[in-house]
Amino acid sequence: MNLSLSSIHTHSPQPGSAAAQGGIVSIGFVVTYKAPEPMGEHFFAESFDRGTLDSWVLSKAKKEDIDEDIAKYDGKWEVEDMKDSKLPGDKGLVLKSRAKHHAISAQLLRPFIFDTKPLIVQYEVNFQQGIDCGGAYVKLLSQTPDLNLDEFVDKTPYTIMFGPDKCGEDYKLHFIFRHKNPKTGEYEEKHAKKPDSDLRTYYTDKKTHLYTLVVNPDNSFEVLVDQTVVNSGNLLTDMTPPINPAAEIEDPDDHKPDDWDERPKIQDPDAVKPEDWDEDAPKQIPDEDAVKPDGWLDDQPEYTSDPDAVKPEDWDEDMDGEWEAPQIPNALCETAPGCGAWQRPMIDNSNYKGKWKAPMIDNPNYQGVWKPRKIANPDFFEDLHPFRMTPFNAVGLELWSMSSDIFFDNFFITNERHTAERWANDGWGLKKAAEGAAEPGLVNQMMTAADERPWLWVVYVLTVAVPLILIIVFFCTGKKAVAPAAADYKKTDEPQPDVKEEEEEKAEEDQDSLARSPSVCTVASQMYAKTVSFYLTMRAALPHLGVFHNGLSKS
Repeated sequence: MNLSLSSIHTHSPQPGSAAAQGGIVSIGFVVTYKAPEPMGEHFFAESFDRGTLDSWVLSKAKKEDIDEDIAKYDGKWEVEDMKDSKLPGDKGLVLKSRAKHHAISAQLLRPFIFDTKPLIVQYEVNFQQGIDCGGAYVKLLSQTPDLNLDEFVDKTPYTIMFGPDKCGEDYKLHFIFRHKNPKTGEYEEKHAKKPDSDLRTYYTDKKTHLYTLVVNPDNSFEVLVDQTVVNSGNLLTDMTPPINPAAEIEDPDDHKPDDWDERPKIQDPDAVKPEDWDEDAPKQIPDEDAVKPDGWLDDQPEYTSDPDAVKPEDWDEDMDGEWEAPQIPNALCETAPGCGAWQRPMIDNSNYKGKWKAPMIDNPNYQGVWKPRKIANPDFFEDLHPFRMTPFNAVGLELWSMSSDIFFDNFFITNERHTAERWANDGWGLKKAAEGAAEPGLVNQMMTAADERPWLWVVYVLTVAVPLILIIVFFCTGKKAVAPAAADYKKTDEPQPDVKEEEEEKAEEDQDSLARSPSVCTVASQMYAKTVSFYLTMRAALPHLGVFHNGLSKS
């Protein structure tokens, strides 16, 4: 890794500052950037540290079948440092425009041929502004006689599409390749299964992540993020649709006979409705045993007109109709069991049976679910080596995004895994080290969290203060055990101990206990004082916490 560390620096705070009062000292190291250099067998290497796009081609084409206003690939690209770069001088390719089509591509040093060595593709992405809806995937453009990078569009043939893509809450990490049908010569996209890993963090943490695809001659593949496998499988078994079609298919000319019976159960044709079956009986009937409660006010309505209501002055009966006072609950009904006409409550009818239906029995003519017969698939083929894909000789980014400032860096294509790992360590590994050097310590992380959520200061203080208060209460405020005086024994005629040695031993134990207790109390008191001092220090460091504290005091 091209990692250069300066000597360790200690940054002392200014005298009188909150950090100085709290005794906070920052210790860290500086990571110096050095551009990665491609070594070993490789087909493409781009770190953008020259600061130009000399080897890249901007598409001049237009998308087909869409409005002219958005058909152009007029999204802007720039080579620049990351906005919050921890490595000054480390440049990358940045997608600058929102809601625009972007297309840019570059030739490989030589075409990649799928033979006996694996394909390794890797590059870095940083969603500097987050990502709402858009992609950051790369296309490996197929080697064809008519490939023209000036006319690079969405329909330009590619061999592999790989990389992150997100819209809404749908987080994807594509691995798609175009497979050539050996019988028809037509191409069909094959999609790898979805990763089992949760990909959300890679799109939201605004950190640089390394995306790697490894496809091996034995048809196995791996997808890695930050050198950790997040998806793996085999081209023959883990792609959709499958590489090879089924050997047999359903006969499209086979049709179900008209008399085919698929009913497993039928109504018993011999069943007869019982004579006492009453289909008209209601489901519920009035409860004949119910009695109207005493005091029920039959003549009083539940609601009555508000006697205090007054017709509004601007009420127009021609426009608004006849005015009526609003209804209010009848005050007489508040103390009565009920008002209005009393009705018996409804109960379930024990004689209710509903509409009669014949019981179901096994169908003696049941033939099972009909399926068309199988025939040999006329389009069947068996490709046992899908790794042998169409050669490619260019790499391209053809993207639409509703977010800007997507940072790309350190593209690398090789057939040697150790070469790819060395390039990753010299590029992404350096970024990771720089980000690690810039990460705040535990105290700073707690302060940052409390800066965003001030209520955390109460949690911090209580977490430390409550145990200390309990220690002080239990160890420092207990009453001393007083031995009964001799006069007390005389008053009660209780036998007085006459073994002097026991008294002396107990006295020594009490002295030892008293000698230990002050030390516990002293330590606890000192820790409590430091906790309060720490809180006051943090309050001074973050002025807005003063308002928070004052509000807390008032409550």
